[in-house]
Amino acid sequence: MLAVTVAAVSNVNLRKGLAELGSGLAYGLAALGPGIGIGIIFGQAVSAIARQPEMTGPVRGLAFVGFALAEALALIGFVVFILLKYTG
Repeated sequence: MLAVTVAAVSNVNLRKGLAELGSGLAYGLAALGPGIGIGIIFGQAVSAIARQPEMTGPVRGLAFVGFALAEALALIGFVVFILLKYTG
C-alpha cells in the first residue's frame, strides 16, 4: 500500500517537473525566433536606408510594422508559456 502511494506521488512530481521544463523550453524557443527576426528586420532596414536615403520614411514604416508582427509572436509565446505552466 505504501509503495503504491509513493509511486503515485513520484509520478505527480515527475509530471509537474516535465511540465515546468516543457513550458520553459517553449518560451525560450518562442523568444528566440522573434529576436532573430527583429535583428534581421532592422539590419535590412538600415542597409536599405544606407543605399537609398530618400526612401527613409517608407522603409522605417515597414520596419516598424515588421517589428510589431515579430513582437506579437513573442507575446503569443509568452501566453503559451503561462498556459503550460499554470494549467495541467
